[in-house]
Amino acid sequence: MGRKNQTIATEFLLLGFSEQSEQEEVVFGLFLGVYMVTISGNLLIILAISCDSHLHTPMYFFLANLSSVDICFSSVTIPKALVNHMVGSKSISYTECMTQIYFFITFINMDSFLLSVMAYDRYVAICHPLHYTLMMRPRLCVLLVAIPWVITNLHALLHTLLMVRLTFCSHNAVHHFFCDPYPILKLSCSDTFINDVTAFTVGGLTSVPPFMCIIVSYAYILSHVLKFPSIQGIRKALSTCGSHLTVVCLFYGAILGVYMHPSSTYSVQDMVATAIFTVVTPMVNPFIYSLRNHDVKGALKKLIFRRLSSSKFYS
Repeated sequence: MGRKNQTIATEFLLLGFSEQSEQEEVVFGLFLGVYMVTISGNLLIILAISCDSHLHTPMYFFLANLSSVDICFSSVTIPKALVNHMVGSKSISYTECMTQIYFFITFINMDSFLLSVMAYDRYVAICHPLHYTLMMRPRLCVLLVAIPWVITNLHALLHTLLMVRLTFCSHNAVHHFFCDPYPILKLSCSDTFINDVTAFTVGGLTSVPPFMCIIVSYAYILSHVLKFPSIQGIRKALSTCGSHLTVVCLFYGAILGVYMHPSSTYSVQDMVATAIFTVVTPMVNPFIYSLRNHDVKGALKKLIFRRLSSSKFYS
């Protein structure tokens, strides 16, 4: 009888980081600035790689895909938070929330897979330079991107379907700026045991292999590089990995801190950590890869100079 009298939630309230109007204005400004920088920075990377034939290599093919995923990743969460602030609302419909969860899981896993593929690419380039073009054939590169897309979408579909079967009652306030699966699970008045078990098992099967691929790839790289006779050779080899390692540490450091415990223990600190890999990481990736990569910097300069020259010609 009590079950029938429960009010079923048809929407959720995204409370964000603060309920004070002054702080909300600051957060809105930060989110808007970060989103604009993320979109423009990643688009520049994609355009630079597309327009420069010297960058049509496996390494930059994967980097362009990572930039594309970062654009989609940040677009899943930030625009809704910005729109809610502009219209003076905190609500998100049940359908929109489930859609956010689906694409959030898809893109976060795709980021993980691409980082592992890029680690493997660095391993082949450093440890087997003479066989690089043979081992990293165009068909293999496409498969290394296409197969993760299939896996991540199936993984996201499974989690979303398990989420949809849950019942959400009158308490619908989410202490987050988007529909993160963990705080949403905390609101359910159904048993979430299956969801938690699936998150640990299936989530582990899709996140641990890419992480282990990164660890193993860099273990082989380090053991190979240490055999170089000169310090200059070691520095040159490791410099090609510096940008990738920086992104990996930032991305995985935040993820491991958030999702390696049950959903019932999700806290405010976890929300801040989530913001790091959903908002900050997609923004800093273009800067990390461009500032530490002479080829990308050269391509960006050519692209900007070409645009400036064309604009002067038409003016």
